[in-house]
Amino acid sequence: MRLVCLLFLLPLMLASGAEPPPDFDEVRRGGAIREAFAGETIRLVCWNIERGQQFAAVGSALELLSGDLLLLQEVDLNARRSGNRNIAAEYAGRLGHDFAFAPEFLELGQRVGGADALHGQATLSRLPIKRARLIRHREQDPSWRPSRFLPRWGIFQPRYGGRVALVTEHETPRGLLVAYNLHLESRGPESLRLAQMREVLEDARRYPRNTAILIAGDLNTKRAHSPVLEAPVEAGFTAILGGEITTKRGQPLDWIFLRGPFTTSGGRVHSHIRASDHYPLTVTLIPKP
Repeated sequence: MRLVCLLFLLPLMLASGAEPPPDFDEVRRGGAIREAFAGETIRLVCWNIERGQQFAAVGSALELLSGDLLLLQEVDLNARRSGNRNIAAEYAGRLGHDFAFAPEFLELGQRVGGADALHGQATLSRLPIKRARLIRHREQDPSWRPSRFLPRWGIFQPRYGGRVALVTEHETPRGLLVAYNLHLESRGPESLRLAQMREVLEDARRYPRNTAILIAGDLNTKRAHSPVLEAPVEAGFTAILGGEITTKRGQPLDWIFLRGPFTTSGGRVHSHIRASDHYPLTVTLIPKP
């Protein structure tokens, strides 16, 4: 009887899910700055929070890290695995920040009820977000696409969409600061990640040479020497943090690159914080004399 029921239900499970909504490529905005940014130094936090599944522990860590600008990867919105929360909005409310959320994927195996389950990057900030947009990379790994031969269960991670860069613009006492929040592809060859990084560098050329630009996030390079990491250096950026172990699996996946009128101090990987499979990175940006 169970086998008969499974055979009956399988076509429904294979056909379940939906195409991405019409506004899929739009950046979601929200939050409110509780305490206006008044200093000159900017404390940056960069962290892959593993979907926010350890919601309370991640929130407590973000409060302790006390960032002015937070670049978060693997952020869920209305996903079953993370309690159907709007992760970015809840953390922004707790910290008193603006936020922008860019969806990478529509998660077909995480939907509950009528709300779409999304997954992507979020930037939270005490510096007002003047503008936010996303770059959906031209080069993508096709293996995430749902298969008609597999049920759309969470274990198989069936998804529509693809990797993105979330771009936010902030006004600082030293002028414009542009932050590229990245989560490069975890599957496929290094050439795919290099193509995605080159798209980001191409986009960064739209800004004047003296603009402060951050490129940071989970680059999924798996080793400390890679063409993906050489490309921003060749474009005039400095690797201000990276090359250390940044995950529980012992990999150097997370990096921060900087170009423009800031120097840095106190860069650190917080390997004692275990609220995610990645460790948070922090660094302070200091205006150059």
